Amino acid sequence: MRILAGKVISKIGENTAKIAVERIVVHPKYKKRFKKSRDFLVHDEIGVKIGDRVKFADSKPYSKLKKWKITERINK
Repeated sequence: MRILAGKVISKIGENTAKIAVERIVVHPKYKKRFKKSRDFLVHDEIGVKIGDRVKFADSKPYSKLKKWKITERINK
């Protein structure tokens, strides 16, 4: 079971949230650090708001693109 943490950037409908997960990557040759982000559509039963930090885990497919579920809110 994979658990990721990210920030809520959008609310889509009643039970769906869009979460951005950022990570820092180091370029192999030039050693410069830069951020990469990826967006996930997540099933939301808690009722989070835009800007909240949350943890989410993989779960059963709720729809074509929603295969994650929010487990807890880290902070507001």
